[in-house]
Amino acid sequence: MIKAGLNIGNSKISCVVCDYKNFKNIKILSLISIPSTQIKKNIIVNFSNLFEETKNLILDSEKNSQTKLHSININIPAIESISEFYNSEIIITNEKISALHLKKIINQSNYFNKNENYFEAANNIIAYELDNKLIYSDPIGNYANKIRIFFYKLLLNKKFVNNILTLVENLKLNVDYYIPSPLSSALSTLSEDEKNLGTICIDLGHTTTSVCIFENKNFIFGDAFSVGSNNITNDIARGVSTTLASAERLKTLYGSVISSPSDENEIIEIPIISGENNQFNQINRSTINAIIKPRIEETLEIVWQKIKQNNLHNKKIKNVVLTGGGAQLEGITEYAKAIFSSNVRIGKPLNYLNLDKKFSNSSMADIIGSVLFDPDNYEIKYLKKDRKNKKNPGFSGFFAWLDQYI
Repeated sequence: MIKAGLNIGNSKISCVVCDYKNFKNIKILSLISIPSTQIKKNIIVNFSNLFEETKNLILDSEKNSQTKLHSININIPAIESISEFYNSEIIITNEKISALHLKKIINQSNYFNKNENYFEAANNIIAYELDNKLIYSDPIGNYANKIRIFFYKLLLNKKFVNNILTLVENLKLNVDYYIPSPLSSALSTLSEDEKNLGTICIDLGHTTTSVCIFENKNFIFGDAFSVGSNNITNDIARGVSTTLASAERLKTLYGSVISSPSDENEIIEIPIISGENNQFNQINRSTINAIIKPRIEETLEIVWQKIKQNNLHNKKIKNVVLTGGGAQLEGITEYAKAIFSSNVRIGKPLNYLNLDKKFSNSSMADIIGSVLFDPDNYEIKYLKKDRKNKKNPGFSGFFAWLDQYI
């Protein structure tokens, strides 16, 4: 089966095409990522330019993969998203739990409530409680006096989703699934054990930082905000009065979150922003690091505050995975360990994907995760059966259809 993913971000657009047999048998046929300046803060600056860029990207992806794309998964940024945690319960007085009990709880909850201004990207059951005891799989067949279900709902900016949908429809493509970018990054970098034990995945992108939390194999939180590694580049350019190209080079080659005494003695020549040729200034490495550290501290602190605002810090999750281009900064893992009091590692696309070296890096995590999304992992099985029955109503449904159209 051919699966494709498209990521239209604030700094790049990317497309991946793969031959997908199952979660651990995937062959990447094409992966292309190009810089783009057509979106700023989730607003399309020039729709026609973005359409042409995306059209050419799709054509190149089809050529490289030798396939014709008819449908695609879309990554959607989680900036300006809303996370809702809610629960519902019933008293059953020592009855055997059935699917009907669980459906009753769901029906009286906010599960089916819709918000006209937001797109529902996730609506998951994250835990059950039987007589004040938590479990993480459906409890059908158990006996209990009280059942409570805990839910998590992620709502995305509907205007931006509609803009992307219009773009994709103009490309004559269908959308299979909309995947929030924080989840996509986590799918490509987290192992099954990390999803089970509990892990915070932080994608430090060019213009956006996103956070995704898994626990007990459930997606329990996602969010994003408009601070990224590009802010570090701008800070360096302003701080040492150099060009943006020079600032990006300084960040990549010399940037570190943790300073050492030798940094004072490492002298670097940088071009002066005046525009005059062959005009240089000298700075030491510690100057660069002194600019980088506060920005990284601010970014990770915002992530931590979002976790605390949703009372997820009480879970005491002890695993953090950093991914995205910003995760390549020297010393960032040691710094993150101090902020989150957790084990920290750099996350790259999972080894079983056997990617070429140029694609097997943290900056490709978000786009690769778009083809790893499996909707069956997020379905509520006893509700899914009902939907299947509705799709196949039998002879009575056929004759109702016949009465309508004849």
